[in-house]
Amino acid sequence: FSYARSREIHMAGTLGHRIADDYSGADAFDDDGGAEYKSTIANSINATYNGISVEDKIGKYKNHYYARYESGKIVEVWKLDCNDVLSIILPKARKQYAKKSKGIGKDPRIGVSISKKEIETLGTRIVG
Repeated sequence: FSYARSREIHMAGTLGHRIADDYSGADAFDDDGGAEYKSTIANSINATYNGISVEDKIGKYKNHYYARYESGKIVEVWKLDCNDVLSIILPKARKQYAKKSKGIGKDPRIGVSISKKEIETLGTRIVG
């Protein structure tokens, strides 16, 4: 059991998407194909992409959905196009890569966050 997976199932049901059958690949499928889901229980909407690898799926899926939960319920969902997501995270990932390649930091994996401001500036609110 995974809270992240349970939220993906809940988000798919709320958004009318089909949940993915397994854990690898897309989280769900919308009208454009595979979709990436992120959720948070923080006080403001945000998203984190941890452990970014060479074969990451960030640019692979057209639509990325960000949900914020309160008391087990979705209070807002935002949708961003993968090109907008990449425009936010690539500069951050490049900065981190420069540090990681020099051995700075304990965890060698790259992880970046997308802020509330970035989501609200480039995204479309579809729930809440």
